[in-house]
Amino acid sequence: MGNSAIKAHLENSQKTGIFQLTGKGLPEFPEELQRLTGNLRTVDLSSNKIEVLPAAIGNFLQMKSLTLNCNKLTSLPDEIGKLKKLETLLLNGNQLTQLPSGVGQLKALRTLSLSGNKFREFPGGLGSLRHLDVLDLSKNHIQAVPAEVAALQAIEINLNQNQISVVSAEVSTCQRLKVLRLEENCLELASIPVSILTSSQVSLLSVEGNLFEVKNMRDLEGYEKYMERFTATKKKFA
Repeated sequence: MGNSAIKAHLENSQKTGIFQLTGKGLPEFPEELQRLTGNLRTVDLSSNKIEVLPAAIGNFLQMKSLTLNCNKLTSLPDEIGKLKKLETLLLNGNQLTQLPSGVGQLKALRTLSLSGNKFREFPGGLGSLRHLDVLDLSKNHIQAVPAEVAALQAIEINLNQNQISVVSAEVSTCQRLKVLRLEENCLELASIPVSILTSSQVSLLSVEGNLFEVKNMRDLEGYEKYMERFTATKKKFA
């Protein structure tokens, strides 16, 4: 990828506030972008070969959307927490195993997508993200949903295609959680906390492809209560 091509993109980005360069085999985050820290709002560098996100990412104070899907990132710099206006962070298809504490400072973040990484544990420190609507952790190696999840403000949590066999009952105290996706995990019927059915806000609990037949959920205490929420939500969007 020649510098002249990046230069042409830079000139355009100066006017639009958008820099998009996908599938070009870039080995690193383009240093030239530092010239645009004052006005870049959207950056998409998906499907490249970027291994390191530089600490200088913290200089992009106007950035609202950062997409780095399908790269080779193994970690993120703590400086990412300086992006106070960031609303969307998409990091699907990388090699991340944990998040820096700085992510917990992204106060404007609404969507955090980490599908297809290498997380073995549910990432901590996300309870401070008061505006988080969607958290996608599908296609990782997570084995348990811990009690700390209770602090999350997310409306939807996607944990499809992990190795989850334990779900903490604390999940049912998530104040805004409406959609919980747990398809294709290692759950037994007894692993589903009854409180999710009886006393949570969850109106869509997706559990296909686990170690039990979904129809057997009907025998669980609180199933009718859950179905009332499910049906009411369906009507609302019909």
